[in-house]
Amino acid sequence: MADKKLVMEQNITQTLEINYMPYAMSVIVSRAIPDIDGFKPAHRKLLYTMYKMGLISGTRTKSTNVVGQTMKLNPHGDATIYETLVRLTRGHDAVLHPFIDSKGNFGKQYSRDMAYAASRYTEVKLDSICNEIFRDIDKDTVDFIDNYDGSLKEPVLFPTAYPNILVTPNQGIAVSMASTLCSFNLKEVCSLTINYIKNKNIDVKKYLKAPDFSTGGELIYNEEEIDRIYNTGRGSLQLRGKYKYDKKNNLIEIYEIPYSTTIEVIIDKVIALVKQNKIKEINDIRNETDLSGLKIAIDIKKNANPDILMSKIFSMTSLSDKFSCNFNVLINGVPKTLGIKQILDEWIIFRINCIKRQTIFDLKKKNEKYHLLTGLSKIILDIDKAVNIIRNTEEESQVIPNLCIGFDIDEIQAEFVAEMKLRNINKEYLLKRISERNQIETDIKELERIRDDEELIKDIIIKQLKEISKKYGIPRKTEIIYEDNIVKIDEEELIEDYAVKLFLTKHNYFKKISISSLRYASEHKLKEDDEIVQEIAADNKMDLLLFSDKFNVYKTKIYELAECKAKSLGEYLNNVIDMAEDERIIYIVATNNYTGYMIFGYENGKVSKIPLSSYMTKVNRKRLINAYSNKAALTGIFFINDDEDFMAIRDNDKAMLFNSSLITEKALKNSSGIQIYNLKKGSIMSKLILKNSFVSNDYEYFRTDKVPCAGHFIRDTEKFENKLY
Repeated sequence: MADKKLVMEQNITQTLEINYMPYAMSVIVSRAIPDIDGFKPAHRKLLYTMYKMGLISGTRTKSTNVVGQTMKLNPHGDATIYETLVRLTRGHDAVLHPFIDSKGNFGKQYSRDMAYAASRYTEVKLDSICNEIFRDIDKDTVDFIDNYDGSLKEPVLFPTAYPNILVTPNQGIAVSMASTLCSFNLKEVCSLTINYIKNKNIDVKKYLKAPDFSTGGELIYNEEEIDRIYNTGRGSLQLRGKYKYDKKNNLIEIYEIPYSTTIEVIIDKVIALVKQNKIKEINDIRNETDLSGLKIAIDIKKNANPDILMSKIFSMTSLSDKFSCNFNVLINGVPKTLGIKQILDEWIIFRINCIKRQTIFDLKKKNEKYHLLTGLSKIILDIDKAVNIIRNTEEESQVIPNLCIGFDIDEIQAEFVAEMKLRNINKEYLLKRISERNQIETDIKELERIRDDEELIKDIIIKQLKEISKKYGIPRKTEIIYEDNIVKIDEEELIEDYAVKLFLTKHNYFKKISISSLRYASEHKLKEDDEIVQEIAADNKMDLLLFSDKFNVYKTKIYELAECKAKSLGEYLNNVIDMAEDERIIYIVATNNYTGYMIFGYENGKVSKIPLSSYMTKVNRKRLINAYSNKAALTGIFFINDDEDFMAIRDNDKAMLFNSSLITEKALKNSSGIQIYNLKKGSIMSKLILKNSFVSNDYEYFRTDKVPCAGHFIRDTEKFENKLY
């Protein structure tokens, strides 16, 4: 008999809370979100391992050695640890102030394809700024916890002597939340912190100009957005690269790029734009990055304007890119999104606590030393007595008790005296210890003052920040460009204007072909049973109106449509325009000023004349409904600049020649028009065409000066020549 499986119903909310929430919190607290010291756990485990290995002052060691040692604290695998190490190195250029001095190939932050060498080939040690990260860490400044197997201790936080949380960029994605912290210049951060400690009401922007990135570039300064980031911890920054123009070689050199992109992404996008004919001024683009630094070289055509070309590249590629800020920081294990002042408040509280704990640690050590020297000072009064007590004590275990009784000191003091070397029982040594005791007494009083007065602790923080700023501060790398100083080039100026021919086919295919390409073209390639139904001349910057058989008109810029060759099928319009599957484009119009008229003819004998300006909109709408009347079937659609002669054909047996000036124009797009034909019951106006599309030896025979009209019979020869049978 088969075993029966027991199925138990569970509350989904309870199940998620029991099984998923611990994992989610682990990712948030232990992996993705940085703490107030500016580090994630992975960073902390790595750097502390290197600190314990003596790499803060020693020579470099192989990265493999560091990775292996770090696995005692971080069990997530050597590849992950090495990736963390790479990002913190001087060679990788990902942080403004690297924590690891490196030798070897560590790749680059600004390159996707420049891979770092294996850990067995590279060497590392801690950089000098780590002295400020680990300052007094061995003086109980921070809490320590067990590692994953309880064999070692590791710090919960680093006692960073400056607000590293604002200096080192950090990015992480946790469960249902993320964190993205940009980097700021160390000098500016120290200056801000010093002044904020003195006065909480300062204007942050006065001291902290804007974020600063290791890859340099330019930051487009938007005061409103900077205020939003500084106040709420959320917002976005506009970054762009830097370039220079070599007029002699007709060459553009890009030498700095936004922090959020890579040289390969930029080059790939430029190449794609050239292939799509959206950029035509470029002959060649190369990655010439070498040991001297980043460099993208662009050979441009002889008559190209480098500034307009770069404006195109800025607008179409990630050479101009946004950096989104989300200052989500762990505060006492709880993720909080904070503004700059709030982050400084939390860091100052943290740092005050570190210094207070260090002071208590030093005070304890001083008191212990003072206690020992106090016992020594009692013995100094009669050193011969102490010698006699020791000499006359028969059992070694009684030496300490006898000294305690003889001089009224405790066991610790007696142990200190008993362990003194015989050579130290001299006047000079004893006088030095008395003097040391007096100095320690002074030190204890000063430490007690610091312990009990937060203002003194703040003075210490300020003093340390000034020293750090002077020692490690570097000039800004990211240049600040104010929006008002940017030369704005209209989007239309970025678009190359040239003559094109537009082709529409019966099966809804569209071709845009430049005149220069058309000169050397062979016959058009079309699908079987397809044919070209309309061909118009236009310029690349014109607007294009596409009228459909569903009474809609779709609007687009001609330059937004891909260019093709005559030998290609062209673009299937249903894939280009968001329209119904069974909808078909029946007529196209190109314009740059919306002058002229649309003429619509209907089976019911009516013709409407609509100014093209009726289709002009203030906003960039992609579709206009009710583009023409739906009261009767359409028999002709035309665009005219000025009034022209038309032939209106009834039932293929009568025709009428009239000038469009007889038609009263209507501003309403879906106007049903005016009656031009007197139709008998069962008759229709079967066709409306331009005069020149009708073959006749006597056009005036069909002309009328008044509408409506009954028309004139078409002669047999004209029926034959116009295929009206």
